[in-house]
Amino acid sequence: MADGGAVVSFERADEAMAVGDLDGFVAHLSTAVRQATAAGDLRRASLACARLGEAYASGMGNRVAARPWFTRAVRLLADEEPCVEQGWAALAPMGCDVEDPAVLLERAHFALDLARRFGEVDLEVKALADGGLAKVYAGDLDDGMAMLDEAMALACGGAGSKNDAAAKSVCSFYTACSYTADFARAASWNDAFRRRGILGPSPGPQAFISSHCESVHSTLLCQIGRWGEAEEVLLRAHAAMEEAMPGATWHTPIALAELRLLQGRFDEAEVLLLGKDDHLQALLPSARLHLARGDHAVACACARRGLRLIAADRIRSATLLGVLVEAELGRGDCEAAAAASAELDERVGDLGLPVLAAEAARMRARLLVATGEVAAAIAALRAAFDQVGGLDLPMLLLSLHLDLARLLEGSHWSEALVEVRAARALVARLDVVVRPDDLELLRRFDPTEEPGRPGVGCRVATLERDGGWWTAGCGETQVRLRDTKGLRHLAVLVAQPGAERHALDLVDLVEGLSIDGIDRRKLGSAGSLSDASARSAYRRRITGLRDEIDDALDVEDDDRAARLQGELDAVVAELARSFGLGGRDRKVSSAGEKARLNVTRAIRAAIATIGDALPDAGSVLDRRIRTGSFCAYEPHPDDEVTWHVRSSAEASTVR
Repeated sequence: MADGGAVVSFERADEAMAVGDLDGFVAHLSTAVRQATAAGDLRRASLACARLGEAYASGMGNRVAARPWFTRAVRLLADEEPCVEQGWAALAPMGCDVEDPAVLLERAHFALDLARRFGEVDLEVKALADGGLAKVYAGDLDDGMAMLDEAMALACGGAGSKNDAAAKSVCSFYTACSYTADFARAASWNDAFRRRGILGPSPGPQAFISSHCESVHSTLLCQIGRWGEAEEVLLRAHAAMEEAMPGATWHTPIALAELRLLQGRFDEAEVLLLGKDDHLQALLPSARLHLARGDHAVACACARRGLRLIAADRIRSATLLGVLVEAELGRGDCEAAAAASAELDERVGDLGLPVLAAEAARMRARLLVATGEVAAAIAALRAAFDQVGGLDLPMLLLSLHLDLARLLEGSHWSEALVEVRAARALVARLDVVVRPDDLELLRRFDPTEEPGRPGVGCRVATLERDGGWWTAGCGETQVRLRDTKGLRHLAVLVAQPGAERHALDLVDLVEGLSIDGIDRRKLGSAGSLSDASARSAYRRRITGLRDEIDDALDVEDDDRAARLQGELDAVVAELARSFGLGGRDRKVSSAGEKARLNVTRAIRAAIATIGDALPDAGSVLDRRIRTGSFCAYEPHPDDEVTWHVRSSAEASTVR
């Protein structure tokens, strides 16, 4: 029997969601659960539980809090006759958030049978989309994409499908397109989604899925080397989502974190990922972040956690296995790296996805180099070019050319030069940040030739310290400058192009002192986190807690999972405080703000002094030195001048 109070609570929940009031949505649905259960209306109670699970999982990113609601939604109907609500309970989690593709496919088949038995189009759309995604994950690309296309046709055809069901199905569709790099398929449906009202800026599912759409779009732009445009897309989408539903977005921060990783802005990437690494989509960038920082043990743990969660998945596992190969090599464990590489080859072998096949070849080549089989590594990379064929994937091609040039440089210089020139030609038409080690490789073949602009002279400007003085030089012009904090800060940044330094860390590194006598390491946990070793300890604890939570959820120990989640939230909050995010002690916040102001002022003064004597070289520093809470030197191949610290070891340890 339907309960009138529960019906009213459902209506109020929908009204709250329509204006982006997530807290109100949860409150009204919680009331509906109690009212419907008390009235014996188990079907309505199950629907309310399923929607509460969605709110906690997708809206708040709390998988632990979502789990009991999803479980209760299914159990309430376990003894009921077959009904549509059982299908909705089975598919309550977003398809892209279900780890094991076999589990997702089983649930989708169950729901699809119920949908067709009772003529429920909305449920059929969701079941087709989630089933298609599951098949794609498992490597059955043709059948999976066919199911997804059928789901999208139903969603856009106006055959009764509601926008919320359609939006969740589009999420599965975009996820499949993103992992398989099938951007043409995604683009072919975009206009139809917008005309149907599935995508749009309004609060609720439309805004949520719009952010996913733009995140996929940015992934494409990154792969084709249009990073500036990708950043604009993500910032615009994030701002729109925050206006519609403040605090409920996670697609765009994760995608932006991936871009920041590519740009070498690691601290910013970590800030964006904090508290979001429970989402499957965040597993890969989190693992890559640890790898980029040289924390190979944590990178391995993160990658293995992802592989354990997604079980027999063949698509998402490929990129995680690639990270695992590199991380194990970084740890010096060639045997473990070989096992990961072999598994990667097995999983992508017959998928027919050139991007994954080429990446597998790159990882195999790195393993071969580590074991001294350089000739075999060269052959593997050349085979990777055949895998890519004529696809327009300039970033992958750039990586292949650079990897091959490194291997050929020692014994086949002329062949390496061919690869370097191909890489230069690609860089010339891309809007990307070239990694410092790649820039160095390009310059080794002709230090006077600017990468991306063959034949154009490139001057190299230098900074060199001599006691209490610095020498700044460019070409035949040199100037002696009295030692200042700003020059020392500047030298640290220039010595490590692309690497971020927090202003507080620059103060510690360069001066060895605290601001205004405040010792940040005596301010409690928030202060000590600014120390690199302490931050690393917190990152390791977060990884360990994630594993413990997964174990608790596997055995349905929700109470233990909740306790662990509380501890995890506290650890994440402590790490966040080290970046100045929320609730910091006044002294720590003051120290960070003073460091930001003082370091920025000192660096800009040093750049101005250099610019007076070396105008062209100084203007490059003015453009490419980023100051603020996070500072970095971000050179670009189009720069007229490239800066170097003559002795990077001396400059990076100067006091």
